Amino acid sequence: MSLVPVPGHVRFRDEEWAKLTRFAGHDSGALRIGVVSGRRRLGKSYLLRALCEAMDGTYLLAVQEDSRPAAQARVVEAVARARGLPTEALRLGDDWAAILRLLLQSRPGAGRVPPLLVLDEFPYLLRHSPELPGLLQSLYDEARYESGAGRAALQGGVILCGSALSVMHDLLSGQQALRGRATLDLRLAPLDFRAAREFWGIEDPHTAFLVDAVCGGVPGYRVLAEHDAPHSRTGFDDFAARSLLTPGGPLYSRTETEYLLREDPRLDQRATYYPLLGAMVDGATTPTEIGGRIGKERSATAHALDVLDAAGYVRRDQDLLKKRSPSYLVPDPMIRFNQAVTIPQTPLIDAGLPERAWKQAGPAFQSQVLGPHFEQLAREWTRRWAPDEAPGLDFGWVGRTEVADPTARTRHELDVVLLGPGESPRHAHRTIRMIGEAKATAAPRGIKDLERLDHIRGLLARQGHHTEDAVLALFSLHGFWPDLTVLAARRDDTLLIGLPELYRPSVPAR
Repeated sequence: MSLVPVPGHVRFRDEEWAKLTRFAGHDSGALRIGVVSGRRRLGKSYLLRALCEAMDGTYLLAVQEDSRPAAQARVVEAVARARGLPTEALRLGDDWAAILRLLLQSRPGAGRVPPLLVLDEFPYLLRHSPELPGLLQSLYDEARYESGAGRAALQGGVILCGSALSVMHDLLSGQQALRGRATLDLRLAPLDFRAAREFWGIEDPHTAFLVDAVCGGVPGYRVLAEHDAPHSRTGFDDFAARSLLTPGGPLYSRTETEYLLREDPRLDQRATYYPLLGAMVDGATTPTEIGGRIGKERSATAHALDVLDAAGYVRRDQDLLKKRSPSYLVPDPMIRFNQAVTIPQTPLIDAGLPERAWKQAGPAFQSQVLGPHFEQLAREWTRRWAPDEAPGLDFGWVGRTEVADPTARTRHELDVVLLGPGESPRHAHRTIRMIGEAKATAAPRGIKDLERLDHIRGLLARQGHHTEDAVLALFSLHGFWPDLTVLAARRDDTLLIGLPELYRPSVPAR
C-alpha cells in the first residue's frame, strides 16, 4: 500500500508518519498491535488523531479521573456513535473482552474490518483495568492462530499510546502479556534543535539556542507560549521572567515539572526525587556523588535513580572509550531549568519579583543550563549532520570521555568524541575520527583551546587509540578570536563550529 501523504498541519514528523501509516495500512489478515510512547506535550495525541482521520480509524482517549465503569461507558458510547446506534443498544456490562471484541470486529455493512483503533493514555485504563494487556494478548492469539469466524472478524491494527514511559515500555518487556506481539514500538522524541527553531519561527540562532535550552524540542511549549515566543535576547529575558518564572504563567517551570513527574505512577514519593534531580543538575554525576549531595548513602539512591531512569527523567551516560560506571544526567531541559533556576529563586518568585529572580539566577543559568545543553547540541550535530557538513567525517558512535594525563596528574574531559565507521565503544585501540570541546562561556575560543585538544589527541594516541586522522573540533557559543580563525584556515585537521554552523539549513541525509 502506498503511504498516505502527511497532512499539512502535521509538521516535522515525516518519519514517524511513515511508520504509523505503514503499520495502519499493512493488510496481514490478522490483528496487529503497536505501541506509541513519549513524554508529555510532544504531540502524540495530535499525530494519532490525524492518523485516525486519514486512515478512517477509531480514536479513544482515556481520562485520568475515570473509574472503570465510566471508562467502559465512554468507550461503548464512542463505539455506538461510530456504528450509528443508540448507546442503549449496546449492553456489554462490565466486560472489557466483549467491548474490545466489538471494537475490533468488522463494521456492519462496511464489508471490511476497522483499519485502526487507537487507545490513547492507555496507562490510565491500566490503573483500574490491569487485565487489558492480557485480554489483548488473547484476542491477538485468537486472530493469529485460531481458525473459524472469530479469526476472520478480528483484524486491523491496535495502537496503545501513553506518556508514562515506564508503564509503556514495560508492556513489551520480560514476561508481560504483549511481549513479542507488537509490530510497532514508536518512541516519539523531541524535535531536533534545527527543527525546533523553525517550529518556533525564530530567526536569530542565539535566541533559538536559548529557547531550546529551556524548552527543548517539545512542540507543546510553543503552543502554550502563544504570543510570548521570543525573537531576541531581550525578548528571551522577558520570556523567562514572564513565562518560566511567574506562577500562573503559560510555562511556569515549577508547575510543569510537577505535572511531568505526576505522570508516572512510580514517582509517588516526589519529595524523594526532587533532591536527586537537583544534585545532578548541580554537577553530581555518580550515585556516590549524588548521595553525598543529599546526605544519603549510595545504596539509598540506586533504586530512586533506576526509577527516574525508567521514567525518562534521568539518563545513564556511558564513557565512549572506557568501561566504567555510567554517569547520570537530567536530559529534560524544562526539569533542568526548574532545578537550577526556579527552585533556588523561590523566595523572590513568591514575592512577585520574577525579573529580579531571573537576574539573580544568571550564573546558575549559564553554568547549569546553557553549558550542558550546548555540549549536547555539539554531540547531536556530530551525530546527525557532521558527516554531510564536515569534509572527511562519517557516521559513527558519538559520546564523551575522560582522558588521564599522568604527567600533569590530572584528567581532561572531552565533550565530543566520534569513532570511525564500524568501531564499537569501550574497547581498546579504537579509531577516533574527531575529538571536540564545546564551551558556552561568554569569551570567544582561542589558540590555547586548540593546543589543549592537540595535547589530548597525543594522550589518546599514547593509550593505543588511532588518532592520526582525528579532526580537532572547537564548538563555541560566542565565536572565535581572529588569530585562531586564521590558524584553523591553514590546517586541514581543525573545525571551528559556532551557532551559524550548528543552525545552518540541513542538507538531505545520504
